Amino acid sequence: MGHWWYRNILEPGKLPLLLALLSFVLTFAITRTITRLIRAGRGPFRNVSPGGLHIHHVVPGVILMTIGGFGAVATGAHGVSSAICAVIFGMGAGLVLDEFALVLHLDDVYWSEQGRQSVEVVVVTAAVVGLVLIGSVPFGVNQLTPDERQSRAALILNVLFNFMLALIALSKGKVLTALFGTVVPVVALVGAIRLAKPGSPWARRLYRRRPRARARAALRLWHHDRRWSGPSRKVQDWIGGTPTPERAPVSGKK
Repeated sequence: MGHWWYRNILEPGKLPLLLALLSFVLTFAITRTITRLIRAGRGPFRNVSPGGLHIHHVVPGVILMTIGGFGAVATGAHGVSSAICAVIFGMGAGLVLDEFALVLHLDDVYWSEQGRQSVEVVVVTAAVVGLVLIGSVPFGVNQLTPDERQSRAALILNVLFNFMLALIALSKGKVLTALFGTVVPVVALVGAIRLAKPGSPWARRLYRRRPRARARAALRLWHHDRRWSGPSRKVQDWIGGTPTPERAPVSGKK
């Protein structure tokens, strides 16, 4: 166990990534806890609004990511300095991705249904970084033998093949499958083989004259949503809080 921990986590180059991941997850958890307390009107925390301008925490997050990123480049990312820069960068990433939906929609959708996208991005980011941390290298490079790694042709072909699998999965509307497939190629292979989601670029282009394929894709999506949408929403609500129900528009008098 100790040998595995050193080989996969504490070996040179892995410790800063571990620190960045831990600070990222911890910052997100603390931030969500504080925002939920503010929403409930509990505790001493309040929104930061100098002069009536609401400062979202994505702003200090961008500042911290800038400091951590440029600091790592400037110091050469060695020793204690690399650890400090990794922690700063992870904290900034946690603050920024906690408001990913706000940046995506350019609107304050933090407690809306669209705000769930922030939780999804944070979970996927932590999972992908965790896979890289325990030894998975993007596009299956870690699965090559030492002799194959010495061959540039084999290395390039392997990366291109796995990249194409991830790209096909993405074109089929399987975003999560494509992301995880970049570090676990077999996941991308499954996504590339299975039917595309309705409305995806692949389905719009290749299923236009295949009504059976369109029907099967729609039926599979319906079964998937019926099975997983409920549990997925419960997990998202547990992590990030329940979105505020949208009010039905009130029609005015003509």
